[in-house]
Amino acid sequence: MHYPMPRQGIKTACKCPEDTDRKCHSQRYGNKTLHYQHTYIPNKTIPEYYLYVPAQYDGKSDAALMVFQDGWVFADKDHPYVDKRHYAPDVFDELIHANKMPVTIAIFAEPGNIDEDYPENRMENSKRSEEYDELSDRYVSFLINTLIPEVAKYYRLTDDPMQRAIGGFSSGGNCSFTAAWQRPDYFHRVLSFAGAYINIRGGHIYPYLVRSSPKKDLKVYLQAGSNDIDIIFGNVWLANQQMAAAFKFKGYDYKFVRTEGTHGQFMGEHFKGAIEWLWDDSGKESSNE
Repeated sequence: MHYPMPRQGIKTACKCPEDTDRKCHSQRYGNKTLHYQHTYIPNKTIPEYYLYVPAQYDGKSDAALMVFQDGWVFADKDHPYVDKRHYAPDVFDELIHANKMPVTIAIFAEPGNIDEDYPENRMENSKRSEEYDELSDRYVSFLINTLIPEVAKYYRLTDDPMQRAIGGFSSGGNCSFTAAWQRPDYFHRVLSFAGAYINIRGGHIYPYLVRSSPKKDLKVYLQAGSNDIDIIFGNVWLANQQMAAAFKFKGYDYKFVRTEGTHGQFMGEHFKGAIEWLWDDSGKESSNE
């Protein structure tokens, strides 16, 4: 099936001082396409996604790649649920401009839905738990074999796993870890805000798996709050502490940021620092707050 090339994007806000020369402005602007859909044939689901392309991408060199789950959380600036501090296009513009991360194309993927009648809150999409909470390679195989190749038809993307990152919030956080855990040869960097490492579909076993499995080449950022959700499937705050302890035990490159907030409350406050840390390969020792 042929998919049309993504439509021209929308310029993101530039935060350069007003007296900055126009060359700086033109370099800072990135593009975010309007979302569009394509059919995921195996399960007859219809995911949608946004695409961010930085202005520094010139098509002559491969771009790094970052894939976000629950894409609207990070790419829909006007949505009432979204804290503008974790609006990724602005953060990417700033960090790429400052050479604190590589020139990176970002895919903001939504969970699949069985039809085109999407709920306002995309976290209520019908296939979200099946895709995000399942501990298998099915979702990451969809990314690698279907979604990312669609983007690669129009943009040059890296073949280096060290230049690929994946991230998300809540079930999107543990989904991102699952993707990298299943395919560390493809994704090296993992961003997990309030990851739901609890027994929704078996995620509570991850601390044991991390401890008992051969160490994988992953760099992982975790954030969770001490007042995070506590439900029949488990306590997200305790689960993230167990994950951090397992990473420490196994000697992973990781950072665990502890806050006092509720589920995702401080994501906006820490988002920029998380992205900067995730792409920092200066060899500085990870601090765990």
